[in-house]
Amino acid sequence: MSDTRPNLIDNSSEYSPELYRELLCADIPLLDVRAPIEFSHGAFPCATNRPLLDDEQRRLVGTCYKKHGQSAAIALGERLLNDELRAERVAQWTNWVAHNPNGYLYCFRGGQRSKIVQEWLKNAGVICPRVPGGYKAMRRFLFESIAAIPQQKEIVLIAGATGSGKTDIIEQLPNAADLEGHASHRGSAFGNKVKAQPTQIDFENGLAIDLLRLPSTVGTLYLEDEGQAIGSLSIPIALYAAMKKAPIVHIDESVDTRTSRILNDYIINNLQDFEQENSITAFLGFREYLLTSLAKIQRRLGGERYQQIKAIMESALATQESSGATQQHSEWIERLLRDYYDPMYHYQLKKNSERIIFKGNTQEFWCWHLARYYMPKKT
Repeated sequence: MSDTRPNLIDNSSEYSPELYRELLCADIPLLDVRAPIEFSHGAFPCATNRPLLDDEQRRLVGTCYKKHGQSAAIALGERLLNDELRAERVAQWTNWVAHNPNGYLYCFRGGQRSKIVQEWLKNAGVICPRVPGGYKAMRRFLFESIAAIPQQKEIVLIAGATGSGKTDIIEQLPNAADLEGHASHRGSAFGNKVKAQPTQIDFENGLAIDLLRLPSTVGTLYLEDEGQAIGSLSIPIALYAAMKKAPIVHIDESVDTRTSRILNDYIINNLQDFEQENSITAFLGFREYLLTSLAKIQRRLGGERYQQIKAIMESALATQESSGATQQHSEWIERLLRDYYDPMYHYQLKKNSERIIFKGNTQEFWCWHLARYYMPKKT
C-alpha cells in the first residue's frame, strides 16, 4: 500500500469500500480507540486497542449523552480525562504511531472519539488519519463482502467421512477458505481446541478478510462441508444458504487411513497443544477433554455402547499416561467411526447424492482438480 494517506479525513461518515479493502487485506495497522469492552466484542486482526475512554468512563459519558445531550457528554468526558490521564493517553497513541507510521485510527462510527484523538495527536505534532465511518462501516463492508461471495464465485464443498483429510485438502488449495480454522474448532463433538473459539464477530471478520484476499481471477471457492454451527459459532446465513445448494466433492478414504489420521490429530497433536498451554496440567486437561467430548454424544450412542467405549478410552489414557504409547486409542476411534460417525455421514450423503460431482480418494481428487481447472479444454 503506497503512503498516500490524507493528513486528515474530515468527512468521517463517508463509506469507502476500496479503502477498507486495502486496509484490511494489506494488514495495515489500525488504532482502535473504542473502550476495551467494545474491542472484546469484536475487532479486526490488525487492530490494537488504545482507548480514549475506559469502560466506566464510556458508561458515564453515554448515560450523560442520553440524559443531557452531546455538549454535556463532551464536557463530562473532558472532566474525566484530566491533564494527567490525557498526557498518558497521548503518550500511548504517539508511541503506537511511531511504531506504525502507516497506520489509521478509528472509533465506533468514525466520529467524536476518533476526532478528539486525532486532534490531540495533531497538537502533539503527530499525524494519523481516521478511517471514514469507523468500525461500524468496516464491519458493514465485511458483512456485505461475505453476502456477495455466492454471486461472485462457484462454491464447491469438500465432503467426506470423519478423518478423511478434508481440512488438509482445504489448506493446500489456493482458492479455499478454512471455516474450521477461523472458528478454532474441528466441527464435531471432539472438535474443541485448547485455544478458545473467537467471538462470532471476530470469526466473521477474519473469514471475510480471507475471502477478500482470494484471487479474483479464480471463479471457484472450496469450502469444507459443514453444518451451520461450528462449535459455538455460526456460518453467516447468506454463505450457508449457498453451501446447502453447492456441488459436492466426496473424499473417500479407508477406515484404517481415517483412524490413523484421527489418532495423529486428536490424540498426539492435541496433547502437544495442551502441553504448550500448561506442561504441568497437560495430561489432566487432555483426559478431561476426551471424556467430556465422549459424554456429549452419550445419549446418541446409547448407555451400553457409551460405557463400552468409555472403558476402552480410559484404558488407552492410562496406558498413554504410564508409557506414552498411543496406539490403543485406535480401538475406540475405529469403533466410533464405524458405529456412530459413518452411519450419520452416509445418511446425509445419500440425501445429497445428486449434488456429488466427484468421488474418490485424496490422490484421485488432486488429479480430478488439476484436470478440471488447469488442463486446457478440448475444442
